[in-house]
Amino acid sequence: MMEVYVLSVILATILLIPSALRAFCPYLWTDVLYFRDLLRILVRFVSRRRRRPFYFVLDRFLEQTAAHPDKPFIVFGNESFSYSCTDKRSNKIANALLSNPGYKPGDTVALFMGNEPAFMFTWLALAKLGSPVALLNQNIRTKSLLHCFNCCKAKVLIAASELKEAVEDVLPSLTEQGVTVLLMTKHCDAPGIQSLSDKVDEASDSPLPRSLRSHITFKSPAVYIYTSGTTGLPKAAVVNQNRLLTALAVLSSNGVTCNDVIYLNLPLYHTAGFIIGFIGSIETGSTIILKKKFSASQFWDDCRKYSVTVVQYIGEVMRYLCSTPKRENDKDHKVRLAIGNGVRAEIWREFLNRFGDIQVREFYASTEGNVGFVNYAGKVGAIGRVNFLHRKLFPYTLIKYDTERDEPVRDSNGLCVESPKGETGLLVSKITDIAPFVGYAQNEDQTEKKRLRNVLKKGDLYFNSGDLLRIDNDNFIYFQDRVGDTFRWKGENVATTEVSDILTISDCVKEANVYGVQVPGHEGRIGMAAVTVKEGAQFDGRKIYNHVVSYLPSYARPRFIRIQDAVEVTGTFKQMKVKLVEENFDPGRVQDPLYILADDEKSYVPLTAQVYGCIMSGDSKL
Repeated sequence: MMEVYVLSVILATILLIPSALRAFCPYLWTDVLYFRDLLRILVRFVSRRRRRPFYFVLDRFLEQTAAHPDKPFIVFGNESFSYSCTDKRSNKIANALLSNPGYKPGDTVALFMGNEPAFMFTWLALAKLGSPVALLNQNIRTKSLLHCFNCCKAKVLIAASELKEAVEDVLPSLTEQGVTVLLMTKHCDAPGIQSLSDKVDEASDSPLPRSLRSHITFKSPAVYIYTSGTTGLPKAAVVNQNRLLTALAVLSSNGVTCNDVIYLNLPLYHTAGFIIGFIGSIETGSTIILKKKFSASQFWDDCRKYSVTVVQYIGEVMRYLCSTPKRENDKDHKVRLAIGNGVRAEIWREFLNRFGDIQVREFYASTEGNVGFVNYAGKVGAIGRVNFLHRKLFPYTLIKYDTERDEPVRDSNGLCVESPKGETGLLVSKITDIAPFVGYAQNEDQTEKKRLRNVLKKGDLYFNSGDLLRIDNDNFIYFQDRVGDTFRWKGENVATTEVSDILTISDCVKEANVYGVQVPGHEGRIGMAAVTVKEGAQFDGRKIYNHVVSYLPSYARPRFIRIQDAVEVTGTFKQMKVKLVEENFDPGRVQDPLYILADDEKSYVPLTAQVYGCIMSGDSKL
């Protein structure tokens, strides 16, 4: 009888374990699966690192080409290019370059081209020739273009035919430097610019000997990817061969396979488009549906037309999709996974409600950074999750940051102070052999600014991400703001993203770009917002006043509001603030309608030159 009782207790305990785990450790199984995937990726990476001759991303592409040569790799409009066709086309470009006296294998080459198959063909060709490639933003011109070109000390510029005028604008400087300028066209009569497409058509498609790239090591630069320049001229982040090899796993680690069709509509010159969309697809052997540029109106029609299963997003992309007119077939598609970063929690929910059961994999990373997170548990609003193994491999912490002084808080011993769980802190990650920080090309000053010393102990060295994050009690990580975007007013820190989120849930505000501006006679910076108004709506100062008073403490309420036709963003949908901060709230400089928060009238009222004068003279206190 006792034995039966004991067995019953044991059986009941076993049956209760799953329920207990779900109640007290709801993410245990998800964590275990993530650990498994992380270990699998590490084993594969270590195995590739040990191979001789050295194994790089190009070698993975050649493996995929041998495994399924006839499978479509790139689909661009009505054109389709198989893995074999892509391989041969890149061979032709490489052989054409070899015959050019202005180029020799290993030379750094700047690629000035938009989203088109030739971009990918050319990058593969240059990889076969052992050349690092600088990925220039196709939208930059004159001073910025020259700055970016000079950052990487390129000896050759390869540009798309439609960018001829932009090239001609800087041609005198390039000629003076002895740069070889090649245009992807069959004929070019501009002095100093050579046509390339005609030479490519005539070139052999025979494979390139490995000896051309025998000089490359894992520390050799593979690509230069430029920061978006939201705070000044872009910086060229150096992505070496080791980092690019690591990046191969970015899609496969999120469950993407060779059976997936990936919609790539983000710029190839940027990390998201190039590393996640292009390089990630090389690892998985997937088919890429390449789009010239993002179009919210064409997005879902393209997904249906090409049977897309995986999409990318960044910045405001999801909000743009949610802003399109609703259609009966919104959920009629095969998309199962959306991977990217920068989506706000309320837009995330709206996206799922409208477009169906799509797994959203929000992640955190930066081009030059040495740590990243993935929200593998799917918690809405989070950018990642703390786990033991990840923290051991890539040591990181959140430290207290003084936004007024714009520097980390340090104790009496000169060491940084870690932020308690639940509080916002600056993300810093230890620089190690496994997690190196290479820095920026030709810019030691900016590279040094990203290094933070004496963090947790004397002599240690960390990477300063410049991002303020928060870890909750369930170990989920949330993005709060960028250092510099967060400002201090009335002794309190104001997170611009939080204020922006509040403004955009009002009845009339469609977009909001929030920033701090200086006022004479006042410490810190006061809040200002550049907003756009929803279609068919009008800016109602009284309603907006009531809205911000209801949701925000007094110090966080935007004192000034600027109405714009469109919020200016970068090519990767990051809001621009520098020019807005410079123009301040001066009616003499700002042509857009300006409003000021007036507590006595319980409304936002037009900001006149007279009121502005009173503020600047100190007669009117804020």
